[in-house]
Amino acid sequence: MRYFSHAGGKFELGKKTYIMGILNVTPDSFSDGNLWFDAEKAVAHAIKMEKDGADIIDVGAFSTRPGAEDVTPTEEWRRLSSVLPAVLRQVKVPVSVDTFVPEVARKCLDAGAAIINDVSGVFNEDIARLIKSYGAGWIMMHGGVLTGRAESVVNYKNGITNSVQSFFNEMLRKAEKYGLNEEKICLDPGFGFSKDTEQNTELLKNISSLDTHGCALLSALSRKRFVGALCDEPDASKRDEATLACSIMSAVGGADIVRVHNVAIHAPALRAADKLIRLTGLEPVSPVSTTFRHFSPFSS
Repeated sequence: MRYFSHAGGKFELGKKTYIMGILNVTPDSFSDGNLWFDAEKAVAHAIKMEKDGADIIDVGAFSTRPGAEDVTPTEEWRRLSSVLPAVLRQVKVPVSVDTFVPEVARKCLDAGAAIINDVSGVFNEDIARLIKSYGAGWIMMHGGVLTGRAESVVNYKNGITNSVQSFFNEMLRKAEKYGLNEEKICLDPGFGFSKDTEQNTELLKNISSLDTHGCALLSALSRKRFVGALCDEPDASKRDEATLACSIMSAVGGADIVRVHNVAIHAPALRAADKLIRLTGLEPVSPVSTTFRHFSPFSS
């Protein structure tokens, strides 16, 4: 049995596809910038997402959209501190924070956040120490904002899928050195970050071949340009149905968690999908099949 553990509990993996609801408290996010920048509206939206079926609320105060301006740690925490305590009081599900700044992460964990959703694309030793100290969960993403903004496309010499697999392997080896086992880590292939439409398509097609070595796998495709290219929709706010199709494909491929803006349409659809691919005995294509593993970075 596999788990994704966080400060305060754990998710049993393989039981269902978990939904992470996105709460952007930014003025400039690509599809919902300024919608939840007001603290009262942000808290109300978090409560609604929980009622709609979110298993995690993911709060972010740093926009990663192409062309977005950098935010200082002081400003990032100012935005978070106006919302995070109230969200933590009002919702029962775990709250993750989308940050890669150690000083901000520490303040969020002190406030009661359970998971750090790190979109940096690099291994940060200070974050690793915080995860260990607070018993938090850590989401690690390929192709993050410190390795190139979302519009920066990389020519992956060995192919995008192999590049993501190598990144997963490297991050897990480093995590082990800090006493972090597979239950504490969730891996994110980073759809849309440093990848073009062709690379994103290949990665989604091959998601079942990614070996997470027992860790949870997150798919975060919601409303991204890649999804817009698939459905010929330039307006990001109108990509929810296409996002749902990609989320279900991710779940069939073995994703444990999907990160989405529109929780309401995902919850019933994924319940049905889970019954088809899990509860009826039709197992999802597992990215952690023991027959696929070629090494384990975690010693037993």
